[in-house]
Amino acid sequence: MSERVVLVTGGSRGIGLATARRFQELGDRVAVTYRSKPPDGEDDPLLCLRCDVTSQSDVDEAFATVEERWGPVEVLVANAGVTRDGLLLRMNEQAWSEVLDANLTGAYRVARRAAGSMVRSRRGRIVFVSSVVALLGGAGQANYAAAKAGLVGLGRSLARELASRGVTVNVVAPGPVATDMLASVSGDRMEEIRAAVPLGRIAAPEEVAAAITYLASPEAAFVTGAVLPVDGGLGMGH
Repeated sequence: MSERVVLVTGGSRGIGLATARRFQELGDRVAVTYRSKPPDGEDDPLLCLRCDVTSQSDVDEAFATVEERWGPVEVLVANAGVTRDGLLLRMNEQAWSEVLDANLTGAYRVARRAAGSMVRSRRGRIVFVSSVVALLGGAGQANYAAAKAGLVGLGRSLARELASRGVTVNVVAPGPVATDMLASVSGDRMEEIRAAVPLGRIAAPEEVAAAITYLASPEAAFVTGAVLPVDGGLGMGH
């Protein structure tokens, strides 16, 4: 399991960075992509690559850099994403398209780029980071929920396509997690969110990272096409 080549998109903070750190602890060589600001730390062993997943050329360049340094990507975590929340009647087409492009089409771009070498080597792990809103919906998040729901269909389709080559594809669906994205929520709204979670709390990014690294592990070799909720019970029954 050690010394695999891992690429985590959107790995400069939150779930992505926690996931990258956990893979490092397992002995893997880890690269992360970021769009605007790399993770803090001058002597960080992470390979940090500026990459906008809405750009195919950026994606190709990031993969080429990893391949030149370490070889083909063996574990891909597609985590990069954005939000542009707003009620449908106030949501313009740009806000819709930006979120679909970054969250769903971006995942397609990186998965397609990674899959070739995985198929040739007859092994690999792909994990898409979706959201509980893919199952529940979210008022003011039609674009985000649609993109995250799309990851389920994408992941399960790829799981069927790639299974015969020893490549597994799974989806993690986090609930509310203590990240910068949630930090902007008002105190009253935060209490509403916390109260809606059966376990009565917000997750730490490391708890989602643990689920992701499990799905990428040898112990999960017979798990593919799964949607693993890490949501404190928020989406159960959906």
